[in-house]
Amino acid sequence: MNVSARNVFKGKISALTDGTVNAEVELTLAGGDRIVAIVTEGSVQSLGLAVGKEAVAYVKAPWVMLLSGAPDVHFSARNQLSGTVSALTRGAVNTEVAIMLAGGTVVHSVVTNEAVLELGLKVGEPATALIKASHVILSIPA
Repeated sequence: MNVSARNVFKGKISALTDGTVNAEVELTLAGGDRIVAIVTEGSVQSLGLAVGKEAVAYVKAPWVMLLSGAPDVHFSARNQLSGTVSALTRGAVNTEVAIMLAGGTVVHSVVTNEAVLELGLKVGEPATALIKASHVILSIPA
């Protein structure tokens, strides 16, 4: 299956917390990094989500917010993924920023060129990707 989402994370479900309407699903990636998704209970049932099952998380790059340096404040975004800027691809208006996480996963974000300058983002410098759990889409392999 081909998708337009820049971030495609394959892993295994390591935790699942059921709720009345929604469930929280934690996916552990091969390198140990974790992504949390909020999905409906209907999705849990229709996809057959369960701890130990393989799944894939998708996040569009524009949905990924960035922090430069080491985070010194707390955010409500469930996914706070710290790493090192590994690439900056500048366009006319936006820049694609790649952040390499400790486990080897790369997270991509698309932000304005002005934001890159304001944040002082540079290759080799620390940065954190913030992703709301509600922005993570899950699928299961066929």
